[in-house]
Amino acid sequence: MGLSQALSTAMSGLRATQASIALVGSNVANAETPGYVRKTVIQSAGVTGDYGSSVLLHGVDRQLDQYLQAALRTETSGAAYADIRSTFLQNLQGVYGNPSETGTIEDAFNKLLTAFQGLSTSADSPSARIGAVNAAQTMAQTLNTTTQGIQNLRANAEMGINDSIITANNAMAQIAFINNQLQNNGKTDAATASLLDQRDQYITQLSALMDIRTVVNDLNQVTVFTNSGVQLVGTEAAQLSFNPQGTMTPNTLYNPTDPTKSNVGTITINFPHGGSYDLVSTKSIRSGKIAAYLELRDDTLVKAQAQIDQFAAALSSSLSDKTTAGTAAPASVLPQAGYDLDLTGLQSGNVIHVSYKDNTTGITHNLSIVRVDDPSVLPLSNTATLDPNDEVLGVNFSGGMASVVSQLNAALGATANLQFSNPSGSTLRVLDDGATNRSDVLAASVTTTMSSLTSGNPQLPLFTDNGGLYTGAITANGAQVTGLAGRISVNLGLLGDPSRTIVFSTSPLTAADDTTRSDFILTQLQTGSYRYSPQTGIGTTAAPFTGTLLNFAKQFISQQGEAATSAKQLADGQSVVLNTLQKKVTDASGVNIDDEMAHLLALQNAYSANARVMSSIKQMYDTLIQAM
Repeated sequence: MGLSQALSTAMSGLRATQASIALVGSNVANAETPGYVRKTVIQSAGVTGDYGSSVLLHGVDRQLDQYLQAALRTETSGAAYADIRSTFLQNLQGVYGNPSETGTIEDAFNKLLTAFQGLSTSADSPSARIGAVNAAQTMAQTLNTTTQGIQNLRANAEMGINDSIITANNAMAQIAFINNQLQNNGKTDAATASLLDQRDQYITQLSALMDIRTVVNDLNQVTVFTNSGVQLVGTEAAQLSFNPQGTMTPNTLYNPTDPTKSNVGTITINFPHGGSYDLVSTKSIRSGKIAAYLELRDDTLVKAQAQIDQFAAALSSSLSDKTTAGTAAPASVLPQAGYDLDLTGLQSGNVIHVSYKDNTTGITHNLSIVRVDDPSVLPLSNTATLDPNDEVLGVNFSGGMASVVSQLNAALGATANLQFSNPSGSTLRVLDDGATNRSDVLAASVTTTMSSLTSGNPQLPLFTDNGGLYTGAITANGAQVTGLAGRISVNLGLLGDPSRTIVFSTSPLTAADDTTRSDFILTQLQTGSYRYSPQTGIGTTAAPFTGTLLNFAKQFISQQGEAATSAKQLADGQSVVLNTLQKKVTDASGVNIDDEMAHLLALQNAYSANARVMSSIKQMYDTLIQAM
């Protein structure tokens, strides 16, 4: 090897060593910088003939394990989802409170029972009457407060979605911007490696918001998709839009069957070259913070509201609804037989019950005829009465009894072989088909909501819907039960005159020590058994949960407690997995100061060696020149 070749080799070694030392300095300086990936020089030996002649520099390499990075992003999404759910469910537990504490639903209900037990013991005591009314008011206020707490959590979820969309749009715009910078420079130098670090940070930020996957091309540009296949960003970024609704109420709901009827915010992706896509109705976001917020807002917290609404509805109806059996139809209708039902006081949502046997098939049918005053909601679903054995028929009562009879005969005359008529006033007569004996009416009754405190019946509208009767009505605005817990209140008549907790008749006047009404209320609250909607997440349509009011309250409070505990355990587990993966990524890609210092020492030695070679060559050249 000649002196010129040796000098060239030493100089290339110096250049390579200087480049490596500069990267070591950058690595050490950024050891604590989030997202920084350790970098090394890409180099190889230049060969001339059979000998290495120089060190060739090809750029800068990031010490990154792509598999670990992809796994980390997946777990980042899962951990963010689990953490948001855990936080909200813990907060929901705070809304319900500890059952052993005062101010909870269970505590208020137990005090209500105690107050009416005291009233039945001392019916003529003014203080016992006032105490019963005050306990009822506390019960209503507790349900009001719980509703407000749940809706505040839903509003927080809505705000969380909005904030996440803003963050996602910024991250996607930055990813696209860096993609375009990479397209323009086509290099693998330190500046390019720094851009890749920045882009990875934005991708990781995006992965905390939603589940994503990435595809990298030959120019190191990345295309980001949701796991469902929707492209979010390439060299251009899509734009996510969200229309937050602000204040949340129990009636502010997402409609999965017809999203256009929803009155909560939805997420739309608008593509760079036109077109848009609803990410909520298509369930395109399946993990990350956004998925958690959506699930909480539209499902978990809606079920929580449904639970206390069902409790409020059962509480109200159990005291105000009276079921009256029909009277046998007169002999003048023979050979037909059936019942006459007095529909006086029948309210929208009240039910007429008819049990009949189809003698052709031998099947007994339980028919529930529901009064409807808004025909736009017809036909009603069989789930309208919560009884899985019911066949529900909604009938529009807004046209009067003649219209009701016409509708019933049209719906049931041919199929059930029943005949309906209105012999007088508000009486509804239901008969079988007589001599042909294809059907038999087995029983009939009507359930009405008492509107008066002194109707002569123990039933009373102790609890009202913001001052009006709760009847279970269904209208175009939704079911009356929705949000009832937020509107339930004690009857103003009772607040003005607590004696009505005992006095249920003024003619004749109920005796001051008569416990008929207080005993009825206590029995309904303590041992009455009711069905609850499967929309609460408890029970199913085929087998709805049935039990006392206290049993139902304990059931849903216990369920929420278990859900919060499970969510906390899941979040803790996800955190462990995420931290483990993060450590592996840090070990593989992060900066270890001790390793860098050892590498720096080796580079300094190499630099010195190359410098000595150059110094020796200089001396040789000097000697040759002097000898000439």
